[in-house]
Amino acid sequence: MNVDIVAENRCFGGRQLRLQHRSDTLGDCEMHCGLYLPPQAEDGPVPVLYWLSGLTCSDENFVQKAGAQRYAAEHGVALVAPDTSPRGDAVPDDPEGAWDFGLGAGFYVNATRAPWDRHYRMYDYIVEELPALLEPAFGLDGTRRAIFGHSMGGHGALVIALRNPDRYRSVSAFAPIVAPSQVPWGHKALGHYLGGNRQAWADWDSCELIRAGARQLPLLVDQGESDNFLVEQLRPELLEQACAEADYPLTLRRQPGYDHSYFFIASFIGEHIAFHAG
Repeated sequence: MNVDIVAENRCFGGRQLRLQHRSDTLGDCEMHCGLYLPPQAEDGPVPVLYWLSGLTCSDENFVQKAGAQRYAAEHGVALVAPDTSPRGDAVPDDPEGAWDFGLGAGFYVNATRAPWDRHYRMYDYIVEELPALLEPAFGLDGTRRAIFGHSMGGHGALVIALRNPDRYRSVSAFAPIVAPSQVPWGHKALGHYLGGNRQAWADWDSCELIRAGARQLPLLVDQGESDNFLVEQLRPELLEQACAEADYPLTLRRQPGYDHSYFFIASFIGEHIAFHAG
């Protein structure tokens, strides 16, 4: 097993692990990842739910703030929480030192432009490398795999599930960037990682994938109505419109008074885990 357990805590009868491994996909980076194994994992393979975090986050934010382990233990579901970008001294960062691009902001795409293309291959890392590494090693049932995330990670979860409907049984998101090709965060990230050809951006835009006929999966989105990023960056109405045009079933819940923080996530994380476990 090419993964090391660097921390372990007992949690709701299960095991919260922090893992470390070397990633070939991300250009020989040393990566960390959270893994919660519910108590049911002691008796055999369990379903696995991948969580993708948002801008500036690491593998630890969700593990420490979301309160998800309680619900994962109740439903017998493992939780995988990877990092949000490649890491290491050799990995390029935003040349202007901004927080919305580069380290902590991999956007779950495969970069095609230098200098980003060597390391920034988070899509392949999440879809291919991490499941192949973790699922056989820890008794995770890859035939019962689902994905969810927050903000940039909500974008990643939607795009990954829509592009790989055979690999995921369901998808959900908190405050996702639903149309990165139409908002400033997406313009910056996709422009740097993929270049100026906006036709190439469509493969990484959930609204465009739905319009192009993506196969339908159970889809749940929660959006706080007091989110500071709602109007400029998130724009859930664009997802609502794309789903309506494509007759794609969508449960979009607008939550009055909730913001973009982990207080919002913690308030509804149990319902999301139940959605995927159902």
